[in-house]
Amino acid sequence: MDKYKLLKQYFGYDSFRDGQEFLIDNILEGRDVLGIMPTGAGKSICYQIPALMMKGITLVISPLISLMKDQVEGLNQAGIHAAYFNSSLTPGQYRKALCYAREGRYPIIYVAPERLLTEEFLAFALESNIVMVAVDEAHCVSQWGQDFRPSYLKIVEFIDKLPIRPVIAAFTATATKEVKEDIIDLLLLRTPALITTGFDRKNLYFGVMAPKDRYGAVKNYLECHPGDSGIIYCLTRKVVEEVCEKLLKEGFAATRYHAGLTDEERKRNQEDFIYDKSPVMVATNAFGMGIDKSNVRFVLHYGMPKNLESYYQEAGRGGRDGQPAECILLYNGQDVITNQFFIENNQDNKELDPLTRETVMERDRERLRMMTFYCSTNECLRDYILRYFGEYGENYCGNCSNCLSQFETVDVTKMAKALIGCVKECRQRYGVNVIIETVHGADTAKIRGYRMNQNFFYGSLKAVPVHKLRQIMNELLMKGYLALTKDEYAVLKLTELSEAVLSGETEIAMKMAKEQEHPAKVKTDRKVRKGQMPSGMEFSEKEESLFERLRTLRMEIARKEKVPPYLVFSDKTLTHMCILKPGTKEEMLRVSGVGEYKFEKYGKQFLEIMRPKGEDR
Repeated sequence: MDKYKLLKQYFGYDSFRDGQEFLIDNILEGRDVLGIMPTGAGKSICYQIPALMMKGITLVISPLISLMKDQVEGLNQAGIHAAYFNSSLTPGQYRKALCYAREGRYPIIYVAPERLLTEEFLAFALESNIVMVAVDEAHCVSQWGQDFRPSYLKIVEFIDKLPIRPVIAAFTATATKEVKEDIIDLLLLRTPALITTGFDRKNLYFGVMAPKDRYGAVKNYLECHPGDSGIIYCLTRKVVEEVCEKLLKEGFAATRYHAGLTDEERKRNQEDFIYDKSPVMVATNAFGMGIDKSNVRFVLHYGMPKNLESYYQEAGRGGRDGQPAECILLYNGQDVITNQFFIENNQDNKELDPLTRETVMERDRERLRMMTFYCSTNECLRDYILRYFGEYGENYCGNCSNCLSQFETVDVTKMAKALIGCVKECRQRYGVNVIIETVHGADTAKIRGYRMNQNFFYGSLKAVPVHKLRQIMNELLMKGYLALTKDEYAVLKLTELSEAVLSGETEIAMKMAKEQEHPAKVKTDRKVRKGQMPSGMEFSEKEESLFERLRTLRMEIARKEKVPPYLVFSDKTLTHMCILKPGTKEEMLRVSGVGEYKFEKYGKQFLEIMRPKGEDR
């Protein structure tokens, strides 16, 4: 069977997404590949289709038990035999799965990297025909990556022991230049076919808010999105506990996840989220890698992450089905201090030699500064993210809080002069907070102790709100009118451009919001979000009602079969059903995400819902 027939029969799609066919064709030609594709771009299909066409076993190396379980369940739901080997199996289950694998029942086997060199698994691998090794979350091999796993370094050692070298296919969603080079070098990829499909996720709405009451903002958001599944990321375990407890008291179906819980509780809470028993997950960054839940409609950050890599990876867990999702960051100035503490006290860093440790910390501080600029910029948020990852698009996306806010260009030269002048007057000895507090006229022990209340510019910008002063300060830093030292206590320094501002040679204008009201509140109409198709079509009330009936049926089937609802059909597939309104098998098979196998399992039940009342087919 060719790749197109397999795509339709098992996955229900008529065509490949960007980059998929290129990677599939190269794998089938026996060439190593590296696919850098954003979350939700369909990386799995790039190795699953070739695995069904090649004569032998494809090993998929995955870092997390939850990801393996999810992938295998999804394949089994599509009618493809697959298995996983990891520590969640009892010795009896493991031996039974190995026995079935030896019989050739599984064309695709998922395995944890720690398992590769165990005596039992290695014996199986040496006597089997391993034709491909697919490395998922390949950035884990690099110390420059966000989720470095030393166990990933065992992969090459394992491959070297195989009698015939298989094709190696590596995949990741986030890879800087350093990480990409590490993946190629450390996995010993041979002249790999490389593709980067771009980091832009057009279905994601990006927003930044700085509410006085963060919990109130979260509560308001959830009230506007009843029944939607989403993740609320918090910086610390303590905050996770506080937010989750409050939400439960308010009657929201929420659960929690952080490293301080027992393995059993983390597993239970994760399953409650995946199976939509608790559609709202409150978690630290310990939750997420490998979570393939397709119907996550929002990702809220209850605090600023320490870098854009982490933020984009976490935000990218929304809208994996291609449907609209909202990614909103609730920012507070205290977040910077919290993240600085995490950087300076990183236990992993302490294991490095002093020189390397300082280099890594300097890199982390710079990443934090770039993250801080994201929270304060008035430019297009999507464009800011893409530029950070080396891509250049338009400066207006029409789907972020900045693009949807009203701005005016304001001359900030006078305020810029005061800020730069204050830095010069104190002989470049202090950081951002001291300078802002000085020009704002703060009467604190710190300001008096530093004698900044005697600075010429003390209180000169008393009438300007602090948040506006921070915006202007960030603009000066981003445009190079001021600079920060790259050590633990970052100090403001003058640059070559500073004097031109002070002398009046240079004027500075910047975009500033006319109002602080966040446009996401206006943007949360459920019908618009759910029914929005690539063509721009929107649900009618009748279609919205049909969607809810289909969703109810999906939940009933999922509970009966004990699988996550999105593995029955994704939100995108249900949406397509509402648009096409199929009445026959042939029409149902035209729906994106409905293949032969799934139609035989579920098609008739969903057609029944589609049938107009009183009509008999």
